[in-house]
Amino acid sequence: MADVNRGNRPLSPHLQVYQLPLAAITSIVNRAAGQAMVAGLLLLAFWLLGAAAGGGLWDWADWLTRSWFGFLVLLGSCWALWYHFLAGIRHFFYDAGEGLEIETARMTSIAIIAGSVILTLLSLIIYWI
Repeated sequence: MADVNRGNRPLSPHLQVYQLPLAAITSIVNRAAGQAMVAGLLLLAFWLLGAAAGGGLWDWADWLTRSWFGFLVLLGSCWALWYHFLAGIRHFFYDAGEGLEIETARMTSIAIIAGSVILTLLSLIIYWI
């Protein structure tokens, strides 16, 4: 028998109705950042392989790493590394039962996002100095 008080609401929440909390979004992005770091590691490994092999492979690997595409991959990997690091610190506190309150989780999510961007920019500045 159908519930007459339900009205015109959906039976269960879905992505068009339910908005994920910021802490859930940052947790999902943390997992994606962990996977995104692989792209930078692959590029770095290819560059090192080219350096070890020498010759034409080195020329191509060095060109790829120094190209705009290589720069974007390495910059994205740098951001992913900082993001994953900061989110990992938060998860250490979560494992200890700290910071699980909704407002605290929201504030640490903002801190992770801002911190990862700031640390990436600082890394870029240090690289160019």
